[in-house]
Amino acid sequence: MSISTNVGRIVPTSEIPKTLTVEECRQLLEILSSRTGTPGQIRKGIRNQAVALLMLDAGLRVSETTGLRVSDLMFNGRPVTSLIVRAEIAKNHKERQIPVSERLAEALSLMDLNYWTPILPNSGAFAFIEGKSNKPICRRQVHRIIGKAAAKAFGRDVHPHMLRHTFASRLMRVTDMRTVQAMLGHSNITSTQIYTHPNETDKHSAIEKMQIADSQ
Repeated sequence: MSISTNVGRIVPTSEIPKTLTVEECRQLLEILSSRTGTPGQIRKGIRNQAVALLMLDAGLRVSETTGLRVSDLMFNGRPVTSLIVRAEIAKNHKERQIPVSERLAEALSLMDLNYWTPILPNSGAFAFIEGKSNKPICRRQVHRIIGKAAAKAFGRDVHPHMLRHTFASRLMRVTDMRTVQAMLGHSNITSTQIYTHPNETDKHSAIEKMQIADSQ
């Protein structure tokens, strides 16, 4: 089975990106941001939530997230209003700019209060480090963090890239494809068109609208 996009390409359903529902996103973030345990465990929860939100609310790739430095996220003691993904960490080596959502800004403020200011006063340091080292957390660790939290939250196998897919699919429903392309950092718009597919919410909404129309 396949679907056609609004730019003409036929996309096999096997290529349609897997995404999370609104409720799954809420459950995942709730598990990630656990505020129980030792001070170190609480800091890890704050870190893990910020990592997830950078992919879920800004559409960053895992490699872009792990490559971020504190200076990319904070300016004059406050979260940046627009996140600049530097060319050196972007997959296509092209800089792009993404507005920061309110809940991402809150997560960054928590990171600064609990992690960056007391532990990483150097703004040039990597934002998410491995233990007490100056090395950034690796992609495999991000996979473990997201996968373990998703399994606990709703028993589903979730790859971190699904958070980026979720961001793209949500964005596609409120803006045009060119804007989505720019936010995702796609060099070719054909990479963006896979997000034009309808999800389960769209299908249920269509049926509800049909039933309302039939009753009028």
